[in-house]
Amino acid sequence: MKLRVLGFVLLVTPCFAQEIRERETYGALKNRQITADKLPATKYLQDHIVNGKLRLSLQDAIISTLMNNTDVRLQELNVENSKFSLLRAHSPFDPSVLGSFNALREVSPANSQLQGAATPNFLTQTTQANYNQSFETGTNVLVGFNSTRLSTNNANNFINPSISSALNFQITQPLLRNRWLFANRAPLVIARRNLRISRANFEAQVSNSILNVVSQYWNVVETRGNLDVAQKSQDAAEASYKRDKRALELGALPPLDIYRSESQLASRRVFTIQSEYELKQAEDQLRITLGTMTDPFLRALDLELTELPAHDEELLSIDQETALKEALEGRPEMEAQRQALANDDTSIRFAHNDLLPDLRLQANYSGNGLSGSPGGGFGDSLNQVFGFGFPSYGMTLSLNLPIRNRAAQADLGTALVSRRHDLYSDRQLREQIALEVSNAVHLLEQAKLSLAASQEALDLSKKNLTAEQRKHELGSETVFFVLEAQTEAAQAESSVLQAQVAYQLAVVAMQHATGKLLQPYRIQINELTR
Repeated sequence: MKLRVLGFVLLVTPCFAQEIRERETYGALKNRQITADKLPATKYLQDHIVNGKLRLSLQDAIISTLMNNTDVRLQELNVENSKFSLLRAHSPFDPSVLGSFNALREVSPANSQLQGAATPNFLTQTTQANYNQSFETGTNVLVGFNSTRLSTNNANNFINPSISSALNFQITQPLLRNRWLFANRAPLVIARRNLRISRANFEAQVSNSILNVVSQYWNVVETRGNLDVAQKSQDAAEASYKRDKRALELGALPPLDIYRSESQLASRRVFTIQSEYELKQAEDQLRITLGTMTDPFLRALDLELTELPAHDEELLSIDQETALKEALEGRPEMEAQRQALANDDTSIRFAHNDLLPDLRLQANYSGNGLSGSPGGGFGDSLNQVFGFGFPSYGMTLSLNLPIRNRAAQADLGTALVSRRHDLYSDRQLREQIALEVSNAVHLLEQAKLSLAASQEALDLSKKNLTAEQRKHELGSETVFFVLEAQTEAAQAESSVLQAQVAYQLAVVAMQHATGKLLQPYRIQINELTR
């Protein structure tokens, strides 16, 4: 008996090993924020308040987005749903215990002396307990115990009351359909891959969110730089106006020439005002991405962005074929596609399994016991049961052979169509990634060329402005050429700033296209999906 129990334990233990490891993950869910009634408050940003301002580097902005952004949190919940779907896939292997107690009193009139009483009276009390468990091998184990106590006024019963007990063991093993590991573990395998797909899709969404916050960060930097350029242009126009006004007062300037300076000053004031409100709009967009709009205190703080668009290091260069190879290996979308194709193969094999006949082998073994008055009680009945002195055993071989199985044929066809669909989706994804990499490479090259050209244009515009100012001071030219040169210099300075920001965005777009944008933030991403 001990050897039989030990063999049963050794059979069950490997089947539970993977399930125990996975359920340890679900045990932590009780303490996660998904059980809270309220959404969490904004994190991380409180440590970056300096002198009444929210001082943020680009990395700080990205980490704040990962921790507080609403879109990121919504995508994270898809991963949590996949975890519970995996937990649900274990349900066919969950053990169950069923217990019952039934009492029945039966009184009936006698119609024969063999009934042993004028008015036969029976009291039957039945207690049952069954343990049922299915395993990943397809094996089903049923262990049942039942005990019946019968008391009667029948004089013919020489044991009254009587207690009969039985301990039953039943093992059922499919031999064709649903046999062994694959057919029974297929839903589990698919659920685990779906969790990997969900995590890969989450990483792809996070990469898009990082790209978005980087773009918004540099947009604020660029808009603020444009405001500075507009303010300096306005100051230069105001200085020219004051100089012309003084010249007019001294009679060195004709009265009609003062209107050009006044017109330019007014136009540049308008441009400065427009730049101020563009900066406010850009900052509000960034605040939403950072997750500060729901916190009145953080929302009221001015933003102080510490990154500068100027790039002192060597400009990035990359080969398109190398970038494409890195993208096909590192993009999370490719990992999701690989898992989807693997699930299709599993679904096809599982559909073939459902087409097989259902052949089952069932083995039964039980021990029986009987006791009562006179002679013994419930304990004696149990001793007989576990002593297996009165055994019964047998086996059953059953075959269910459907003439047609259209449902299984349809499932197989659906699985084949799904695989064909995912093959086309894989090709479409590769084409899309190739296009994104090509665009990123071209954008990077364009940004580098534009950066060099805009810097050269700025240098020339500054020289031209100096020359025009000198000519005006010498009286050889009117203020018109000075104002025109100021406008050109301001535009050239804005172009340099735009080219610097465009280069930074091109570098980030290349990292996004090749799947490298997530690498510095793996710790934060793993923390979100653990």
